[in-house]
Amino acid sequence: MNKLQEPSKKAVVLVSGGLDSATVLAIAKERGYACHAISFDYGQRHRCELEAARQVARAAGVVAHKRITLNLDEIGGSALTDPAIAVPEQPGEGIPVTYVPARNTVFLSLALGWAEVLDADVIFVGVNAVDYSGYPDCRPAFIEAFNRLSAVATKRGVEGRPIRIEAPLIHMSKAEIIREGSRLGVDYGLTVSCYNPDAECRACGRCDACRLRAAGFAEAGVPDPTRYQ
Repeated sequence: MNKLQEPSKKAVVLVSGGLDSATVLAIAKERGYACHAISFDYGQRHRCELEAARQVARAAGVVAHKRITLNLDEIGGSALTDPAIAVPEQPGEGIPVTYVPARNTVFLSLALGWAEVLDADVIFVGVNAVDYSGYPDCRPAFIEAFNRLSAVATKRGVEGRPIRIEAPLIHMSKAEIIREGSRLGVDYGLTVSCYNPDAECRACGRCDACRLRAAGFAEAGVPDPTRYQ
């Protein structure tokens, strides 16, 4: 594609290395956006998802891929950032210990800043309110609230051109997400969803994320490319 053919509209896409964000990136590309991927090294238990994010972004041919380092492990309070808190292998009641306090609020805030610098019109995020673990920052109410924040907290918003936050997967089941990604040619073999992979980045097959992922592939009728321990 030459410069005259490059998409004129820009988007920032949160890419975690997981199944959902890989699908969202493919959706953004299909909608004609020049995609700028952003990932976060936030003190999570493992780096497998960061390598997966790099591979997913490269395979999608993004314009740029920015990785920002944070220290949410200094706050703790989550099994994903505090090694003293075990990753659960059975569903529990209420919001699970794998919830990372304020994670999506922090991520979207930084993505919003980069989007304003790029003069991008939209931020894509892969949150989902159907097959999710009960996280409060994966609900439609959260996305609606952040869109209101974008409209009042940025120069673009004050000028009447607020940056939109779009969550195209928010009402989809995991199986529906996988079918959509398969239609778009997403290589799910590049993605990592497991909360507790081994040193070779093979999935445990027991955590909540692994169970949701496996059930999604089974329901979608799509072969599961996940490497298990």
